Amino acid sequence: MRFSTVAGERGAADAEHDVRGFSIKFYTEEGNWDVVGNNTPVFLIRDPLKFPDFIHTQKRDPYTNMRSNVAAWDFWSRHPESFHQVTILMSDSGIPKSYRQMHGFGSHTYSFINANNERFCVKFHFKSQQPLENFTDAEAVAVVGSDRESAQRDLVDNIDHGNFPKWNFRIQGDDGSGSGDVSHESVRCHQGVAAQRFSADRRGHDRVESQRRPATISPMVEQAAFTSANLVAGIGFSPDRLLQGRLFSYGDAHRYRLGINHHQIPVNAPKAAVQNSFHRDGGMRVDGNSGGRVNYGPNWFGDFAQDVSANEPALAAGLVERYDHREDADYYSQLGALFRLFDDVQKQRFFGNIARHIFGVPNEIVAVQVEHFRRADPAYAAGVIAALAALGQKVETVDADAEAAMK
Repeated sequence: MRFSTVAGERGAADAEHDVRGFSIKFYTEEGNWDVVGNNTPVFLIRDPLKFPDFIHTQKRDPYTNMRSNVAAWDFWSRHPESFHQVTILMSDSGIPKSYRQMHGFGSHTYSFINANNERFCVKFHFKSQQPLENFTDAEAVAVVGSDRESAQRDLVDNIDHGNFPKWNFRIQGDDGSGSGDVSHESVRCHQGVAAQRFSADRRGHDRVESQRRPATISPMVEQAAFTSANLVAGIGFSPDRLLQGRLFSYGDAHRYRLGINHHQIPVNAPKAAVQNSFHRDGGMRVDGNSGGRVNYGPNWFGDFAQDVSANEPALAAGLVERYDHREDADYYSQLGALFRLFDDVQKQRFFGNIARHIFGVPNEIVAVQVEHFRRADPAYAAGVIAALAALGQKVETVDADAEAAMK
């Protein structure tokens, strides 16, 4: 098992608003099976080609060497499919107290095919047997000030003292009709279907338990490579578009080691200027590292203003196609339903969390984001506006440019 934060690099504080990585490698008799996931059941994007853009907005700016809330909200405001996970991130569930006290969810949808050749869409859940607990923003600030490795320390201490963390293995599946489309948030045919108990081995065990920690971190954790393409017999892929992209990207990153600049070596380099390359540093660069230009798109700042797809060459006789991830424009119904589950006290904490995170972001970005919140639930937007006003930031109305950016 490997736990992590997503935005934070090595040495970052554990108790921060961030999605937690939750991945497991099963060493089975039929080979390795990797479940690659997070502590949230939904994901931020639909289009796999947007994953590098998203990660660029979460990591340190290559010009200032600081994380940028402006970049984060700029990206989120232009990708409304992200709001469900952002709402979870900014809610009371946004800062787990420990890795033990959170659920794990495989990020992608797979298939089971039975003896009648019937496909069942499935997702893999790991439900914590420990009580779920989370920090408030104020509690997290105090924890970070005294212990930046709070989650790691908790995990090590509990394993060393025999209090082994446990998760129940569950599978969420459809009725076998195969009628549901696959969305970025869930399998459509899953909606309303509870996760069921599933025996993970021949002895009927359905529990994952962490009984020891690695003897050496570097070879056993830092060099561990997980890929959603690692399957065993009985599990198949699904039409999940994000999965289809990541089946390639994980292995590709592993083979070439993230950041390698082999395409910058002269023999491999393009002979014409590449307008939409987000590659920055590396020993083969001769033109600097693009200075202060943002490294994701689209954005509000004029760099890479057009989506990369707009500059792609004509498709080859229809043999290659990039699917339209905007074909389903319902970004708000699940988000609004989640928001209305919060009680009044939770909502006030939620509004404060968002306001503190988005405070100081340029108004054109804030205005777009608040309009998205309004479309999910008017009370969602009103609460964020009020919390920002208390901090001294007024939200202007959405102008024509912002309206265009939302489409």
